[in-house]
Amino acid sequence: MALDWQQVKGCLMQDAVIDAVVIGRNEGARLIACLRSLQGRVRRLVYIDSGSTDGSVEAARALGAEVAALDMRLGFTAARARNAGLAMLESPEFVQFVDGDCEMQPGWFAAALAGFAEHPAAVVVCGRRRERFPEASAYNRLADREWDTPVGQALACGGDALMRFAAVQAAEGYDASLIAGEEPDLCLRLRRAGGEVWRIEAEMTLHDANLLRFGPWWQRMVRAGYAFAEGAARYGAAPERHWVVEVRRAILWGLVLPVAVVLAGFLHPLGWFLALIYPVQVLRLARRGGLAWGFFTVMGKFAEAQGVISYWVNRLRGRRRGLIEYK
Repeated sequence: MALDWQQVKGCLMQDAVIDAVVIGRNEGARLIACLRSLQGRVRRLVYIDSGSTDGSVEAARALGAEVAALDMRLGFTAARARNAGLAMLESPEFVQFVDGDCEMQPGWFAAALAGFAEHPAAVVVCGRRRERFPEASAYNRLADREWDTPVGQALACGGDALMRFAAVQAAEGYDASLIAGEEPDLCLRLRRAGGEVWRIEAEMTLHDANLLRFGPWWQRMVRAGYAFAEGAARYGAAPERHWVVEVRRAILWGLVLPVAVVLAGFLHPLGWFLALIYPVQVLRLARRGGLAWGFFTVMGKFAEAQGVISYWVNRLRGRRRGLIEYK
């Protein structure tokens, strides 16, 4: 008997219990758009606020969300906020995590549930997150390109994803101690438990990075480097070799080669020509993604190296760094 796939998807939508956890701080109109995009599409809508002063809590309640405020005396991490949301739920089949600066796209849940049906071992399904205003700055365009990950089985998801609640609970949720890289960390543990992470070809969310200046973009890349270093320190020796390559690239291009250029230049004037390796690398990358992408990819390695160094300096001192904020 032929399977009517549209009928199957309809049954999935009718039977699946989905709750949503939204996190945010001072997102203003973006939070309102986020919550409205989820109204009537999930059983329970939970918003975890992290010290907003812009009326976000009141606005979320007015839109029908269940609201809880994170205890900011303990220090903020997105992982802590998401875990607080998880703790408020009562065993849904699926939980949709959304950052408060994102708006859910129509049709996402139908596509995601069909993805789960097609891949029975899947515990995480994510789709295409797009930048809302890529034309506003080069940094927004870089973010939009970053969101465009390959379709198929993946190693990790971002902050927006639909997950099987039971699998996340069995993995004990997010690691609340991580100031960055908490989603890849959770996905790695879910995959170790036998689950799969899938990126499907479907519109999922519109994101508003609001990266309009160099400084915030640089901080964002420092944060990435810090996450790479901590992830590699945890799982780099394991079969996954988690973020080992990313750390090596950051250290090579952001630290080792600059030191080598300076030393070579002091030893002999011709040694300064070694610095030409950077424009050559920019042009090589530009062949794949354009000149701006090539330039900022190379430039970002210096920021990532700063993040890697920051992680190891703090670790050797026995300290944990606070949140690296870029917005």
